[in-house]
Amino acid sequence: MAIIKLLVVFAVMVIVLKLKKPLFLAIIGATIATALLFGIGLGPFFSALYQGATGWGTLSILLVFYLIAFLQRMLEKRGSLNLAQQSLNRLFNSRRITASLAPFLLGLLPSASVVILCGEIVENTVGKDLATEEKAFVTSFYRHIPESFLPTFSSVVIAINLTQGAVTAGSFILGMVPMVIVLALLGYVFYLRRIPKETLLPPSTNKWRDFLNLCIGCWPIALIIALILTFDVPVYLAAAISILLFILIGRFSLGELKPFMKSAIESNLLISTFFIMLFKEVLGATGVIATLPALFAKLPLPEFLIFALIFFFGTVVSGSQAIAVIGIPLVFMSITSGHLPMFILLMGMTFAANQITPTHVCLPIAAEYFHISFDALVKQSIPVLTVFCAALFGYYFLLMLFVH
Repeated sequence: MAIIKLLVVFAVMVIVLKLKKPLFLAIIGATIATALLFGIGLGPFFSALYQGATGWGTLSILLVFYLIAFLQRMLEKRGSLNLAQQSLNRLFNSRRITASLAPFLLGLLPSASVVILCGEIVENTVGKDLATEEKAFVTSFYRHIPESFLPTFSSVVIAINLTQGAVTAGSFILGMVPMVIVLALLGYVFYLRRIPKETLLPPSTNKWRDFLNLCIGCWPIALIIALILTFDVPVYLAAAISILLFILIGRFSLGELKPFMKSAIESNLLISTFFIMLFKEVLGATGVIATLPALFAKLPLPEFLIFALIFFFGTVVSGSQAIAVIGIPLVFMSITSGHLPMFILLMGMTFAANQITPTHVCLPIAAEYFHISFDALVKQSIPVLTVFCAALFGYYFLLMLFVH
């Protein structure tokens, strides 16, 4: 029954989007449907809304969005992103590499709003050689590949810690390398290969100079990543530090900065994100995620497949962090061997689910930036993710052959 209710909730969202209504209206409809179908009382309902509206998780995300948007306008003003893009083009002389490597590198920054920066580079690089929906997919897909394996992202860190030493960060990164390669190749096979390789720029005559220009063009972003990775600085603080230094080094005047203070408030993005966070709180108040293991355990399926389904649908419903907290202890208490293969399988399924769920705030951002519907982005993702999941299961079986 809980599964049927969840399907109805997401059906409400899809129907509203099909009616060409804004994403935030679809999220509001899904939130109300969740409260009604799961019988959440007025007290718990408004408590969840209050937590979602005032919690630091929501406020920090909105603050980061604003700061990254502000930084983006500064970068545009100084032509930094264009310089970085042209430097990449000259270094590799391949638009395909620029359209994939730039989002991948920017994706090292654990901030949803960095999708906007990726989108601008992909748009300028690809032009009209891919449809708008396809450019949105390339942007989102390659930006999120680092989230599949790097322990700088919260869901990966939480999951590894919950294995109680059965899986280490090093073993997971090494074990995921083949699947990361598969992800990159799938993006190429489905989309990138249709982009003309040539940049129409003369070959680089001084690669060191081009590399230096690349660093000059994106040092504010690199600084944010370095502060986060090296000193564990919160994203919003790292972004603020980078902005302040850029103001000094770039010699921005107050007159230049004033328009950014208003234009960095991207209302559609902020409103949609705000309501997504409310929806996640209300969905969490239903407790439905905790019931998924019992529901799937009744199915006549092998254990590994049940665990994979739990993580996939659990991520779709409540996000990767929540399913990691609930699911990892359950799984690792149930198995006595093959910990790393199982962990790779579960995190791979989590990654796949994260690319199609509206509770993943990056996806609505990508859709908003390219002015397409959320379901149009999902349609581009499904064929690639289907092949990825098939390869993931094959890789799991291969790894299990070496488990004693």
